Amino acid sequence: MTHTQDAPSPETSGTPSATTPRTATVPAWLPVVAVAVTLVLWASAFVAIRHLGGDFSAGPLSLGRLLAGSLVLGLVVAAGRRLPRPTGRQWVTLVTIGVLWFGVYNVALNEGEQRVDAGTAAMLIQVSPVLIAVLAAIFLSERFTTQLAAGLALAFAGVAVIGFAGSPDGDRDLVGIGLCLVSAIVYSVSLVLQKPLVARLSALHVTWLACTIGAVACLPYAGSLVSELGDAPASSIWWLAYLGVFPTAIAFTTYAFALQHMTASSLGVTTYIVPVLAIVMSFVFLDEVPPGPAYLGGALALVGVAVARRTARTRPTPPT
Repeated sequence: MTHTQDAPSPETSGTPSATTPRTATVPAWLPVVAVAVTLVLWASAFVAIRHLGGDFSAGPLSLGRLLAGSLVLGLVVAAGRRLPRPTGRQWVTLVTIGVLWFGVYNVALNEGEQRVDAGTAAMLIQVSPVLIAVLAAIFLSERFTTQLAAGLALAFAGVAVIGFAGSPDGDRDLVGIGLCLVSAIVYSVSLVLQKPLVARLSALHVTWLACTIGAVACLPYAGSLVSELGDAPASSIWWLAYLGVFPTAIAFTTYAFALQHMTASSLGVTTYIVPVLAIVMSFVFLDEVPPGPAYLGGALALVGVAVARRTARTRPTPPT
């Protein structure tokens, strides 16, 4: 479930890194709890999106989620010491991230989950770390190594297996697979764009502003959202609010807190758990699971991600 959600997801492989210095010692268990909360909430987003597919179409679902998330994040930001004051160039980046990460990502993922199960969507979004590494090599002058190329090949071989695995009833929906990949791509582009941005602004401020911009970008769906809210049962409306408050506002905040007290590499590895949790939750709450061969594809994709990330971890630090 956009997924900024990603890194991602959206619900997956990462968020803007926090730059707030550690001003106080916290118990060792607290960042671990924050990570656990984040992963469970991000995984639940995929299941909630799938569940809401019968009551909300992709655009209105995105707008409803983003409005709720923006409101809660705005309250958290307002309670802080100061509001962000981005420069003109930073606003350009924020608008781009908001439209892509929170707008396009959510609409594409919501539509994709109309066609594929939650576990499959979560596995597809998880290839975003490989895409981020490739984009960093192209646009941030980082090295494009043979190992990175191998990771990319393995990840997309896994995607191909997932794409041709078929759904539980034997049908294949390559459109749904493609939409989930669109979400992964725009999420990856956004993560690369925000890398210099969070050197000046906190993760919480970036997330709030981008979420708000994404909501504005989705305002053309406002009429449809009002109409679908009128027809939806109360339980689905509460699930829509849940998407905005918990996997969006709370999960991004707990992730940012954890990132202040853990290394980015250690925290990034934990997002591998999101597809597993999404599959389990999908089975428990929706009584659906990915088709058998999709598990092989998902494992292959995760191996590719691990290979690509190992390149980043073993890369020597350039002299300063």
